[in-house]
Amino acid sequence: MCLAVPGRVVGIGDRDGTRMARVDFGGVEKEVCLAYVPEAAVGEYVIVHVGFALQRLDEESALASLRLFEELGLLEEEFGDPWRRAAAEAGVPGDESAPAVQAVQEKEELR
Repeated sequence: MCLAVPGRVVGIGDRDGTRMARVDFGGVEKEVCLAYVPEAAVGEYVIVHVGFALQRLDEESALASLRLFEELGLLEEEFGDPWRRAAAEAGVPGDESAPAVQAVQEKEELR
């Protein structure tokens, strides 16, 4: 399921002429395109769907939505834990020291 999830803008930059932001979704940060909300500023909340910020949102509404999504288990479904998924795919659920998990972590650190 793809959700439009509120997140907090923690950084803004430019990539190839496109205004981009780092958006924090409760500890998971993603790069997001700000083409539809170029006025968004660091510290504000935006609603994001498939990598695009669609609109700005007040903090109270954003936090209420995030709490509800978390209660419903939708944030885990949407963002998940990539290390846990990698370990499970390697056949060692919960083992953070597994070689497959370390390889995924190293790959992520290089990005």
